[in-house]
Amino acid sequence: MNLTVATLASHTALQILRAAKKQGFKTAAITEPGREKFYSSFGFIDKMYVARPDELEMLVEPLRSENAVFIPHGSFVEYCGPRRAASFNIPFFGLRQLIGVEAVQAEKMALLESAGIPTPKTFQTPEEAEPPVIVKLEGAKGGRGYLLARDRKTLLEKLPPGPGYIIQEYVLGVPAYIHYFASPMFNRVELFGADIRYESNVDGRILGLREPSFVVVGNRPLVLRESLLPQLIEYGERFASAVRRRLGRDMVGPFCLEAIITDELEVKVFEFSGRIVAGTNVYMGVGSPYSALYFDGLLDMGMRISLELKTALERNMLDSVTT
Repeated sequence: MNLTVATLASHTALQILRAAKKQGFKTAAITEPGREKFYSSFGFIDKMYVARPDELEMLVEPLRSENAVFIPHGSFVEYCGPRRAASFNIPFFGLRQLIGVEAVQAEKMALLESAGIPTPKTFQTPEEAEPPVIVKLEGAKGGRGYLLARDRKTLLEKLPPGPGYIIQEYVLGVPAYIHYFASPMFNRVELFGADIRYESNVDGRILGLREPSFVVVGNRPLVLRESLLPQLIEYGERFASAVRRRLGRDMVGPFCLEAIITDELEVKVFEFSGRIVAGTNVYMGVGSPYSALYFDGLLDMGMRISLELKTALERNMLDSVTT
């Protein structure tokens, strides 16, 4: 198949490239210096490019000669960001413009609110905050740098200098990271799985010896109560509609609504990721149980991306799934 699926060698690269190779695509990994040995040990990666995030532009011509489609993920959002997304002149699977929205916390929350999705309260200043609150930094940092404050005095003491964060109500409940896939080829939004993040000092055995830390070290699979599913698919559809209104194009591919579910089964979405999330790795090679609702078999998210690309190619509609 005369198309190369390329991505940064990080985050969900193994899942993406393994699935692409199984679907018949050529594959390419862009790795930072020092990681080549690990990624070159996998036979489903056809080509390896070595470059730091600030050197990606030098790969444009080689990738274009390979007829490459680039799959963005969280590492690209964090280490390359919207400026490099705009200048990296390779077709992106999905909406590269959404990376600019995802990079700014206030814009993320505004998009969720425009979708009519319940969210925690956001406070503009520490003086108006109603603790307990969580302070979150811009970008896809995997929880690094987030902090909790149980009272206003602690908030004022801990607050980082300058802009680049939001203060949000800390909702009591359990976290659920809900995976979706927006498909122009099948004209629907699919509920595609869920996970729980395993976060260092929040889930680790710190015995009160350290401040909570939300750095993600891994993910665990989650199967939700079936009674929640109609509400969750509606939220996914609302999100896709809000993206269409905001960016003027249909939502394409994976996204994640990051939520807290209270003991009253109220779902509050505190953030979104507009691309594949690392929590989908829990289903790599075996598939999400939710994928069986749509397909005759189990698919992981990498396989779902490749299926959408293959279908678009067969219908001569690649422009409908890339930007």
